[in-house]
Amino acid sequence: MPSFGTQSETTEGVSVAPASRWAEHILALGRCLSGMQATVNGDMPLKCDQAFELWCDSTDDVRQAERVIYLMGNGASASMASHFAADLAKNADLHTQVFTDVSLITAVANDMSYDMVFAAPLRRRLRTGDMVVAISSSGNSPNVVKAAELAVSREATLVTLTAMQPTNALRQLGTLNFWLPADTYGMAETGHAAILHYWMDQMSLEH
Repeated sequence: MPSFGTQSETTEGVSVAPASRWAEHILALGRCLSGMQATVNGDMPLKCDQAFELWCDSTDDVRQAERVIYLMGNGASASMASHFAADLAKNADLHTQVFTDVSLITAVANDMSYDMVFAAPLRRRLRTGDMVVAISSSGNSPNVVKAAELAVSREATLVTLTAMQPTNALRQLGTLNFWLPADTYGMAETGHAAILHYWMDQMSLEH
């Protein structure tokens, strides 16, 4: 049976435990979340607590008006969109929708282009007073950006979650924007999940 015992280094006769990679990861995640920047109407800075309060107030307006929250992203961000759409519907009595049906995605990608997989179905449904939550680690995914541009044109509330470059395209479009100083997809996705959980938990408490 393999041994899973810890190893230590010896420095001048004193046993020293090696630095924990896990502890370093947790510290890095903490720095990433602490470095989150929130902006409103594109690039106007906002304190993070105020940003979450504004997001929750806007979400409650959507709920009271019986409007819809659309969530979208690619890859892991698509999984988060589905996850939180379900949680918000179940725990916060919100009407949510995602465009993750395989037949829909492949039909739009084949007949139009992959850049339109969110914008095309959104164009048929989105109304003023709805909310669009756009999740993209890079903030430059063309299909998410096109959907965001549509949201702006329809005067829907657009909330963006991005990372990587602070000047990314998606962050410039949002009514409310949450940006993380993450330079890896793993850190960005973990941070975005934390942001979405906090939002969802606040809405569940208010319900």
